Amino acid sequence: HVQLVESGGGPVQPGESLRLSCAASKGRYERYCMAWFRQRPGKKREGVAKITALGDMATYSDSVKDRFRISVNGNTMYLQLGSLQDDDTGMYYCAAAPVGNGCGLVEEYFPYWGRGTQVTVS
Repeated sequence: HVQLVESGGGPVQPGESLRLSCAASKGRYERYCMAWFRQRPGKKREGVAKITALGDMATYSDSVKDRFRISVNGNTMYLQLGSLQDDDTGMYYCAAAPVGNGCGLVEEYFPYWGRGTQVTVS
């Protein structure tokens, strides 16, 4: 079992940057697929980025491509948010899945979730 805790969210102005973190309280990420999701106001939760625990094969949604960067370091996953726009506002969640589940950026693949961290761009 994996416990995940997000941090780093907060209010930012358009054009600024923010770094989100997702820490595991126990266990390892080496055998996991890791991902960030977000839920924007009035919209369904959507995949943002995913990466293997070893840091390779990063993938991004079209909406954040070239602006966000996902990375891992030890038992912490990061999402660097750059050039933030007002429509990036939302609750950002980290998620983890055993590699046996596959690594598609869809909610159904991920059994482990953090509670989320709020990003507000205004």
